[in-house]
Amino acid sequence: MDQQQQSIRLSELHRKSQLWRGIVSIALIEGRNLIPMDPNGLSDPYVKFRLGPQKYKSKTVPKTLSPQWREQFDLHLYEESGGVLEITVWDKDTGRRDDFIGRCQLDLSTLSKEQTHHLELALEESRGYVVLLVTLTASAHVSIADLSVTPLDDPLERSEILKRYGVIKSFSNWRDVGIVQVKVMRAEGLMAADVTGKSDPFCVLELNNDRLQTHTVYKNLNPEWNKVFTFNVKDIHSVLEVTVFDEDRDRSADFLGKVAIPLLHIRNGEQKSYVLKNKELTGPTKGVIYLEIDVIYNTFKAALKTVVPAEQKYIEEEPKVSKQLLQQNFNRVKRCIMVLISYGTYINSCFEWESAQRSIVSFVLFVVVVWNFELYMLPLALLLLLVWNYFFSSSRETADSAEAVFDWEDEEEDKEDKESEPKGFMGKLYAIQDVFISVQSALDDVASYGERIKNTGNWTVPFLSWLAIAALCLATVLLYLIPLRYLVLAWGVNKFTKKLRDPYMIDNNELLDFLSRVPSDVQVMHYRELKVDPGQSPNKRRRTNPS
Repeated sequence: MDQQQQSIRLSELHRKSQLWRGIVSIALIEGRNLIPMDPNGLSDPYVKFRLGPQKYKSKTVPKTLSPQWREQFDLHLYEESGGVLEITVWDKDTGRRDDFIGRCQLDLSTLSKEQTHHLELALEESRGYVVLLVTLTASAHVSIADLSVTPLDDPLERSEILKRYGVIKSFSNWRDVGIVQVKVMRAEGLMAADVTGKSDPFCVLELNNDRLQTHTVYKNLNPEWNKVFTFNVKDIHSVLEVTVFDEDRDRSADFLGKVAIPLLHIRNGEQKSYVLKNKELTGPTKGVIYLEIDVIYNTFKAALKTVVPAEQKYIEEEPKVSKQLLQQNFNRVKRCIMVLISYGTYINSCFEWESAQRSIVSFVLFVVVVWNFELYMLPLALLLLLVWNYFFSSSRETADSAEAVFDWEDEEEDKEDKESEPKGFMGKLYAIQDVFISVQSALDDVASYGERIKNTGNWTVPFLSWLAIAALCLATVLLYLIPLRYLVLAWGVNKFTKKLRDPYMIDNNELLDFLSRVPSDVQVMHYRELKVDPGQSPNKRRRTNPS
């Protein structure tokens, strides 16, 4: 009898050790002002995390006292383990024992759930700080209950939220632009990642630096999560990324699929099916995910946030050298230059009198415009161009025309080429890698800004094009009514006194900040929704094959 009770207790203890009540998502951002441990006055720091029996270790950043790690870790909060996260910082030493730099602890019970916390933790027994983003996500039994009490489904609560982001509140709390509620319903036809022909899928939602996660549905290719997430919107031009992973206890999670949804593309209260894409968002993968999203925001605040620097995303994939990507970026820049050349050729044809009628009209127009030119006509001309494109141009052509420029089919071939290259050659390649990445990034920046200017005129994002029209109308009126010297004086006074008014203000260029919110042709392709193939739906298969 005692042996039976002991067996029951051991079984119960084992069961509890396998149950977890939440997920701790940690984004390790950086260290600040760490102490030097090496003779050169620097350190090679890395971080260790410990939560109960779970241990994780970051990468080592060589020769620095202000390391930038920018790594993501997901830990489980188990029923029987404590809720204190232990963090230690070490200096890597080759050939001997690593040096201890400092430690700190974080009591997770003090943090609210379903919210991303930006923390700067001071190191004990040392100086310096560790900067983290920490998010606690509850497990299945809590999340399913949340579906029945969603804030935006309650008419009274929805009314209160609408008031909070109404016109009257336009001048209060500038950072709080709006709110987005995401219902993650289910997925169908996911990829089988395990040897059993099944997967253990869970879903991760990211909005800038906020990151929330569903529970895992084990051994299922058609999981139902039925969980509701709420994010605060700081920038209406942000993109919601929903990624499905397969959980693996002994190693990092396997990627199953992903979608990227700009907040301005969302239709409130509509349950939609999204075809999952690959990691690069360039083509489909197996599976469909069903989401219902609501966005409520203050239009005035959203417009003002458009001309300030966008929030930097802490965790981003490091750029890699890719001959294919380099060629694509070169082609994008070439395409922008060819457009300018074609305009120049057209103007030159007027000078060359290739068409007498066209040259006469151009000459008369040139004389009339120059003779009557006033500065306010410059924004007025841009305004008329936007209005013309609104009535006679279609932004739907953007994705199709861009797709003709980008060839995504060679991605796997490019990866195979990299894997087949000898390691000795790769070692030499790393020496010039930074140069190639700089050229690759510069080409991407030049091409992106050219495409963004075009997409503003093409009404790819109507909100931004309307905002441009409002700004051009204001510029036209100001230039018509106020002498230029007063406008330049006001601009100069504003620039010179910015730091005096707010020492921590980040200097910015409003025009570049505006253009950074307009998607490039590559981003337009990433955000494009793929059509659901009815033949791939499990429901369709069940109807056609009853057995």
